[in-house]
Amino acid sequence: MDPNQAAWSGTIFVMVMSALGVAIVIVLIWQIFATRRARAVLTREDEYRKLAERATVAQEQAAQGFSRVAAELEDLRARVAEMERVLKEVE
Repeated sequence: MDPNQAAWSGTIFVMVMSALGVAIVIVLIWQIFATRRARAVLTREDEYRKLAERATVAQEQAAQGFSRVAAELEDLRARVAEMERVLKEVE
């Protein structure tokens, strides 16, 4: 093997190893960012889940409140109807 060919072999080896090193670094960086994006998505989904749970609780409380108001309104209607009946009897 002549010295010129050995030099080229060494140069090619260094270039291939450098390209491989760059590829590995790029893949590592890509995976780090993908992991961070995944964590952000999980955090966001967790926040949406918590928000949905709070909204569900608020809706249930509102429904209970509406039921109480409806019951009280029905009671008031019955009382007013009874008062009207009594007033008609008095006239």
